[in-house]
Amino acid sequence: MKQYIVDAFTDRVFHGNQAAVCVLEQWLPEDLMMDITRENNFSETAFTVKEGEKWHLRHIIPYWADLLGKNELVAYQASRRGGTLYCRREGGKIFMAGKAALYAIDELFL
Repeated sequence: MKQYIVDAFTDRVFHGNQAAVCVLEQWLPEDLMMDITRENNFSETAFTVKEGEKWHLRHIIPYWADLLGKNELVAYQASRRGGTLYCRREGGKIFMAGKAALYAIDELFL
């Protein structure tokens, strides 16, 4: 597994909000991904696996995010192509906006 630490909401290193991005060769058991998320102690940890030409993403927010009523997610494409994707949950709907290159189509479970 390779793990990257990304500084979100900033254009300077060591500023903004840190998030972890874990690049896997295959999916790990869910309890192990939760343990890695807790160990990182960041507000978010994302796991990704390449299957064929598509990248699949699993985004884990620690349990306290629900307690705080967090309903928004900002995703940055950490590559030379760059891009930002804004997601907001309202009721049973997810609203998405932004400019990012399409790299995967997947299912979203609430």
